[in-house]
Amino acid sequence: MASFQQTSISLQSKLLPSSQLPRALPSLNLSFSATFPSLKLSTTRPLQGGAKMSATAASSYALALADVAKSNNTLDSTSSDIEQVEKIFSDPQVIDFFANPTIDAIKKRQVLDDIVKSSGLQPHTANFLNILVDAKRIDIIKEIVKEFESVFNKLTDTELAVVSSVVPLESQHLAQIAKQVQKLTGAKNVRIKTSIDPSLVAGFTIRYGNSGSKLIDMSVKKQLEEIAAQLDLGDIQLAV
Repeated sequence: MASFQQTSISLQSKLLPSSQLPRALPSLNLSFSATFPSLKLSTTRPLQGGAKMSATAASSYALALADVAKSNNTLDSTSSDIEQVEKIFSDPQVIDFFANPTIDAIKKRQVLDDIVKSSGLQPHTANFLNILVDAKRIDIIKEIVKEFESVFNKLTDTELAVVSSVVPLESQHLAQIAKQVQKLTGAKNVRIKTSIDPSLVAGFTIRYGNSGSKLIDMSVKKQLEEIAAQLDLGDIQLAV
């Protein structure tokens, strides 16, 4: 987290104000660097609609990165890299900077080098980001992250559980949650992602399963809603 904060601070002096960055992006470019030979995209099936194209492209990029990581026996460390990338590119200003076609490619590479150095990303992850910038596909980085997580979980028999709470939970509590999810799913491994949600009032929720389809709700908010329903107070808003 400290390295991510340092990265964000160092980028502030290099990124243009988001209000000055155009949103229009070039079309999909499928030319890749020779230094990343495993990265191949299938274009045999016609694509209709921007959303469908982005989803297909994101899946292809994620599969390619997973293939490289698997061949290098670095799946776990690459997954850690992708988690850092997700945090860094969650800042709209960062996305806008790299997606801006008017900014010189050299400038983008300089900023990307700063990100790589401050975050300690592996060489193949850094090269992957450079390819996305060159191919003008950095705008779908969030979709790529999601697809990579899905591929990683399948390859490693890992169940992803998203734990939401009002305040950060202690590590021993997260470990207990992971064990419980493992019992419920039978997965070999369990990865815990945490998020802060003040609306829960207290307690926590756990989402797991395909696309978070299963929910364990241990929040006070849920208990209050149940009490309100039993008392037929659905139209009354409870003060928090």
